[in-house]
Amino acid sequence: MRYSLLLMALAASLPLQAKTLSLKSPNGEIELRVSDEDAPHYAVLFQGKLVIGSSRLGFDFNNAANFRGGFDISDSQRATVDSSWEQPWGEARIIEDKHNELLVSFSHPESKQAYKVRFRAFDDGVGFRYEVDADTPLNITRELTEFAVEDADKADAWWIPGRGWNRYEYLYQHSKLADAALVQTPFTFKNKDGVHIAIHEAALVDYAAMTLNQRRPGTFVAELTPWSDGVAVKTNGKFNTPWRTLQIAPKATGLINSHLILNLNEPNQLGDVSWVQPGKYVGIWWGMHINQNTWGSGSKHGATTAETKKYLRFAADNGFDGVLVEGWNIGWDGDWFHNGDLFSFTEPFADFDIQAIADYGREVGARLIGHHETSGSVSNYRKQWDGAFDLYQKMGVSQVKTGYVADGGNIKRIDENGLERFEWHDGQFMVGEYLDNVKTAAKYQISINTHEPIKDTGLRRTYPNWLAREGARGQEYNAWGTPPNPPEHIAMLSFTRMLAGPMDFTPGIFDMSFNGLGDNTNRPQSTLAKQLALYVVLYSPIQMAADLPENYLKRPDAFQFIKDVPTDWEQSIALDGEVGDFVVMARKERKARQYSGNDWYLGAVTDEQARDVTVKLDFLEPGKTFEAQIYQDGKDAEWKWRPYEIDIKKQKVRSGDTLILHLAEGGGAAVRLKAL
Repeated sequence: MRYSLLLMALAASLPLQAKTLSLKSPNGEIELRVSDEDAPHYAVLFQGKLVIGSSRLGFDFNNAANFRGGFDISDSQRATVDSSWEQPWGEARIIEDKHNELLVSFSHPESKQAYKVRFRAFDDGVGFRYEVDADTPLNITRELTEFAVEDADKADAWWIPGRGWNRYEYLYQHSKLADAALVQTPFTFKNKDGVHIAIHEAALVDYAAMTLNQRRPGTFVAELTPWSDGVAVKTNGKFNTPWRTLQIAPKATGLINSHLILNLNEPNQLGDVSWVQPGKYVGIWWGMHINQNTWGSGSKHGATTAETKKYLRFAADNGFDGVLVEGWNIGWDGDWFHNGDLFSFTEPFADFDIQAIADYGREVGARLIGHHETSGSVSNYRKQWDGAFDLYQKMGVSQVKTGYVADGGNIKRIDENGLERFEWHDGQFMVGEYLDNVKTAAKYQISINTHEPIKDTGLRRTYPNWLAREGARGQEYNAWGTPPNPPEHIAMLSFTRMLAGPMDFTPGIFDMSFNGLGDNTNRPQSTLAKQLALYVVLYSPIQMAADLPENYLKRPDAFQFIKDVPTDWEQSIALDGEVGDFVVMARKERKARQYSGNDWYLGAVTDEQARDVTVKLDFLEPGKTFEAQIYQDGKDAEWKWRPYEIDIKKQKVRSGDTLILHLAEGGGAAVRLKAL
């Protein structure tokens, strides 16, 4: 008996044996391991090698015991999915969803606390989210999720800073991973074996956005953007986090070809969205950035009835769907950047007859595209947005560009006690505000293009009227930015920001010399051919021809490509490229309206280095002949002094042929492959 009691006491003093579970991708190349040894953590392997080492999981709360050590794996469930789904619009019509799933339950034997983590392994990466079902409210002060990069001292990284005053509008930096301190996502890096990895998040709803803070060398911790009172996330105790995502590819192009983010979002919740229409537009916009017009009223006011009618006629004559008009409503006079409370979203300036403009648009066959700038005063906007959308619906407006110009951390709201509070663009409050705006717009069959946005996390799948966002340095920085976007900027965006989703970059500037040529002025550091290539390289379902109409009429041969290129695609393939150096994209048009669905388009851009790229046309349908309409840099072109030299030619090609495209310094090439 004494011997038996001794054994029992000894057993009680020993820890339970740690459990480790494994989950593999359908092709077996990615493996995720989950363990409860010491504390819950995970690791990720690619082709048998660790890419993410032991990385902990959990939360800290300010009103409950923390989810740290002492949690054991108490249960697990597995599932397999092999399906596909169709986008109403997008970079590809059919998206394949093949993954293996592991749902792990963690429980604390003493506190009786519990939570689950759902892991999914795809051939292009992994995603995981926390699922918590507590009986009392939980205020998260810190998410403990880590991403411990293996051999971090040998990794290269491409990034912008997190939690900065200028939101996401920074130039991307290329550095050793150790120099990336607090960064935004998507965060892209390449390890010593050449494996490319991008950390991001999917389905960001009712939660704070995640930035990444490098604490110990190589270990990035999820740092959530807090409320003004310091709490990171406020919950009722029952919540799912966004998915934490790792896109993994042996080559940089594999990151672009990934559909991981979309696959981790919920299906369309809006029902019939046939009213959501991709397309191209022009706008009363660029003239303000180059000081030809003003947003505010006066002698140089851009948003006048006469000017808008001129743009509507130009749009209709050249096959564009609509005209964006900024500066049309009361509130733009004076220091509008700091006076967001003065904006009215239903009262036009006296020289902007919105009814006459809507009528004229119907007459010529182009529509008004709406604009709502808040200057960060979101409570003022919220109380007006139903009336504003109702007005626009009556005027035939089906798309609205919203703006939230304000320094990071300076979004003004009025709380339940009538007090001013200042929040971040990507905190939990604004995550909800942006989404509420999109949902409200849907009730009026209006689509939204958000500027100064919350970053994209794939919610366009769930709410297809969320067409595009800004969320990076766009074309306007080439008018007044110091410095303007460098030649490498597009090749940076392609492998970083663009992994999140569509961007409204506003391409198509034809006049590079509004401030003079050379490299010491604010101007696009780009050739003309590169501006054409942007319509293929940078995906958006709504593309702007951003320059002034007269500049297009001066170069009709080059303008033809903008008129031809669609914005909705059957299929998209990143063919070649390296982060920050160059990228080559191919896209097949989707059959719609004037587009046959048979043509392909190519776009290629480079950084400050000239290069010739060899493009194998293996993606073309065998047995068909195509006319390659090529717009590429001339032999003497370069962005500083000879940006306009462009070589436009045609040749017949078939599947299996090869095109060699010349890209000048800061240049590019655009090709229409017209099926014959």
